[in-house]
Amino acid sequence: MLRGTGSGSRAGWVRPRRANPGRLKAMVKGKYAALAKAGDAGASCCGAVSAASGEIACFSEGYSGLEGHEPAADLGLGCGLPTQSADIRPGNTVLDLGSGAGNDAFVARSLVGESGRVIGVDMTEAMIEKAERNRAKLGHANVEFRLGEIEALPVADDSIDVVISNCVLNLVPDKAKAYAEIRRVLKPGGHFSISDIVLSGPLPERMRTVAALYAGCVAGAMVKSEYLFAVLGAGFKDIRIDKERELAIPDAVLAEHLQPEEIRVLRLSGARILSITLRASKG
Repeated sequence: MLRGTGSGSRAGWVRPRRANPGRLKAMVKGKYAALAKAGDAGASCCGAVSAASGEIACFSEGYSGLEGHEPAADLGLGCGLPTQSADIRPGNTVLDLGSGAGNDAFVARSLVGESGRVIGVDMTEAMIEKAERNRAKLGHANVEFRLGEIEALPVADDSIDVVISNCVLNLVPDKAKAYAEIRRVLKPGGHFSISDIVLSGPLPERMRTVAALYAGCVAGAMVKSEYLFAVLGAGFKDIRIDKERELAIPDAVLAEHLQPEEIRVLRLSGARILSITLRASKG
């Protein structure tokens, strides 16, 4: 049973608030455009980096050895391996949300085979261009990348067998609309497998609103129970968490955004940042 967290506010602690959608989208688009143009795979990560010490809180799981993995498309921006739980089958049509340079799309392509199809959607033009260069190099005729936003997918109704996404939905301001779009494009009986960042409880407001942490997949995250209720509210069924792990941010990274006492309170609170891989079916 899904249960609420009772996340009433305490001194310095707040429930998540919806920030200005336009400002957040512009910030995320700018951040990921810069990452796309940076060049080297693995030079970035879904996490936070200390400018002072260079210490990294990187949340990506290793793709090495996974069939279809293309190192040039792996920017280290994920927080899970959604294709492992997606039950993708030969001939399926798969949609990858926030497809970036194409990493998960190419892994999905290895599973759908020549008879299937993979569509990647990303709102950053530079990422689409990078993904297309990678696709052309690999020669995958049944993979395509489309420019668009998750809240208004450039995809037909009831046309997708499986939706995947890796550490992207938490960056979308209107998650209810995003999941409604996912449900719209899925075929009857279709399902999604999405890796994302959630919180075990509310985080300090200052930590939530720091732009560097937001673009690094932390401060845009929802409390876990609220996230699950958003999925349930969109009409999905058979909701389950296939994988969950805690993601730790080093004190050296936090120290650039929070005072020592705030870090101490954060650690004492027990609030945790989690990566979950969530699966659900279209009801």
